[in-house]
Amino acid sequence: MVFQEPLTSLNPVYTCGEQVMEAILLHQKVSQKEAYRKAIALFDEVKLPDPRGMMKRYPHQLSGGQQQRVMIAMALSGNPAILIADEPTTALDVTIQATILQLLRELRDARGMSIIFITHDMGVVAEIADRIIVMYRGKAVETANVYDLFTNPKHPYTQGLLNCRPRLDQRLKRLPTVSDFMKVTTNSKGEIEITAQTHKQEEKDLLFAQISSRETEERYQHLQQQQPLLSVRHLGKEFPTRQGLFGKKSVFTAVDDISFDVYPGETLGLVGESGCGKSTLSRCLLRLIEPTSGEIIFDGDSVLELASEPLRRIRRYLQIIFQNPYGSLNARQTIGSAIMEPMQIHNLGGSPQQRRQRAIDLLERVGLDESAMNRMPHEFSGGQRQRICIARTLACEPRFIICDESVSALDVSVQAQVLNLLKDLQNDFGLTYIFISHDLGVVKFVSDRIMVMNQGKIEEIGTADAIYNNPQRDYTRSLIKAIPDTKLEDIQARSHRTPVSPQIAEAT
Repeated sequence: MVFQEPLTSLNPVYTCGEQVMEAILLHQKVSQKEAYRKAIALFDEVKLPDPRGMMKRYPHQLSGGQQQRVMIAMALSGNPAILIADEPTTALDVTIQATILQLLRELRDARGMSIIFITHDMGVVAEIADRIIVMYRGKAVETANVYDLFTNPKHPYTQGLLNCRPRLDQRLKRLPTVSDFMKVTTNSKGEIEITAQTHKQEEKDLLFAQISSRETEERYQHLQQQQPLLSVRHLGKEFPTRQGLFGKKSVFTAVDDISFDVYPGETLGLVGESGCGKSTLSRCLLRLIEPTSGEIIFDGDSVLELASEPLRRIRRYLQIIFQNPYGSLNARQTIGSAIMEPMQIHNLGGSPQQRRQRAIDLLERVGLDESAMNRMPHEFSGGQRQRICIARTLACEPRFIICDESVSALDVSVQAQVLNLLKDLQNDFGLTYIFISHDLGVVKFVSDRIMVMNQGKIEEIGTADAIYNNPQRDYTRSLIKAIPDTKLEDIQARSHRTPVSPQIAEAT
């Protein structure tokens, strides 16, 4: 089995080679020397660079994609007939995801191995699967080959999953959600019943209403006519490094001479591969880490020149929503306390009773209710925890929010709800976003402009439609090419590759 998060699956105090050798020695009657040779061969098979060097490296010294390759090598060490891949690419950026999917396809074909690939991303399903089982509430609600499922989904839940993922070939005003396609009720026996939602033609038109190119252009012109809310000039961030204990000191440049503007009410999408400097840039903007050079102007104030007290006052207007909502919440603090705490710090909301009422109002605004106030973070799902984090962010009455991979860990149905929520909040409160993600479909749906980063520099910046339809740089084209392909003609072509035998299909 290959798990979703490779770093938590690997032991941090053992080298990668030792961990793969351990699996080989447990499953095969071979010597230590032979296990070492087999581990190197496995590293070579999963296309890790410098397999001998990888034997001596620890998990934290590898990138996310390399860590996942080590996990795949470990899973292959027992020569499995079936490999279960449980969300193996969810935490990876789009280009690394493409290489891992290609690797799994090659291993499957070379070894004659079966793969059970678990994912919430229908694009990934289209890329790798021969057949699909759709599960809902512990039951398999639909089974079909990939092409049939994409062309003629039978179950309303499947229809919802296929429609709620942002598409690159169109821009919808709102993303459909699973609840738009199915209704869940409880009958007199207490059993769950699922029925399809019926829509009149005008309701369907509203559900799939698109933003016209004219509307996009008018909004872009309106945003550009304003004074920038945030201006960044020649921003740089360097980290000191050292090779070995007594090695020569050097510097790693994570953000390299970056300049851009963000306008009030705008969403600027920020995309790029892991390690390109996206998260470092976002933390520099908020001074969570101190930039090495450059200038940051927020609403006329030079953020880098502010002393601690003025910086604290301006911080309420500059907020961030992180990728992992569970890690962002205090496990020992109730949800009500978590939302009211920022109000107390910034002296907002009036009396304790007024703060409590505002916390309840914020929870209701993000789709929860008063019953959440006295509950703990572990009692909520991932999507609900992210909604709580959004409510806590809004408690400070911010003007500018950085969404740092804030929907990447959520399944597509919950992701659609959170993305719609963020757009609604932007319209209601006049919020300005920098939206960081490795999913170009999500970024294109939510963004007015997109900025592409690579190795700490800006590759290109432009409107969302221009970046996707007419990319100027090879790097941007490679990102777009790596997006999982859900075109029906390509799915049909792939479906003829490896027909599933009737015996296997009947057995499963």
